[in-house]
Amino acid sequence: MSEIVLEGRGLTHSYGSTRVLDDVDVAISTGEVVAVMGPSGSGKSTLLHLLAGLLRPDAGEVWLAGERLDTLGERRRSERRLTDLGFVFQFGDLVPELTVVENVELPLRLTGSSRAVARNRAGEVLERLGIAEQRDKRLSEVSGGESQRAAVARALAHRPAVVLADEPTGSLDTATGELVLDALVDMARGQGSAVLLVTHEMRVASWSDREVTLRDGRVVPKPLDRIL
Repeated sequence: MSEIVLEGRGLTHSYGSTRVLDDVDVAISTGEVVAVMGPSGSGKSTLLHLLAGLLRPDAGEVWLAGERLDTLGERRRSERRLTDLGFVFQFGDLVPELTVVENVELPLRLTGSSRAVARNRAGEVLERLGIAEQRDKRLSEVSGGESQRAAVARALAHRPAVVLADEPTGSLDTATGELVLDALVDMARGQGSAVLLVTHEMRVASWSDREVTLRDGRVVPKPLDRIL
């Protein structure tokens, strides 16, 4: 049985007087793909930021690979994000001054890999994602789909325990988005990384093993006919 690698317990968070999450429980196991769904304003992105240690909850706990994340100091939380988490955002958030391969190398270099080891691993990942021929180009020279696959490569290159993907295909057309999702899920499963997909699209959620739906900051229970 797979072990839980990332878990939020009773997560509650407010911005001023507005409560955006209210006693939310969520857990993801090694190698699992979970989609967090809900309309705009339901608390999806806030949940992701809490699970990533980017925000501290007002109440509740976040556990990452056996260590409580939300009570750690900023330095240790940053270390855990760097070593154990990978991130894919809607617009990639790559460094435009770097080439594709240099962007993919970045988390490896930051965790202490040598230039040769990082370059070799980055090349392997880009090859598996089908964009090795773009490795020496800058972001202005590649398509949106290629740039987003580079973001996937960067998120997976250091073999994180969990990849957190926030609307990873939101800026892409349907066909290109499906290529990116295929690449993300296939490679993550191949190396044992869990994936948490934040999305409002059922089409994107169909790549997951199961769904968690938020509405007004709370988890919506599954209908009985979806459980049986």
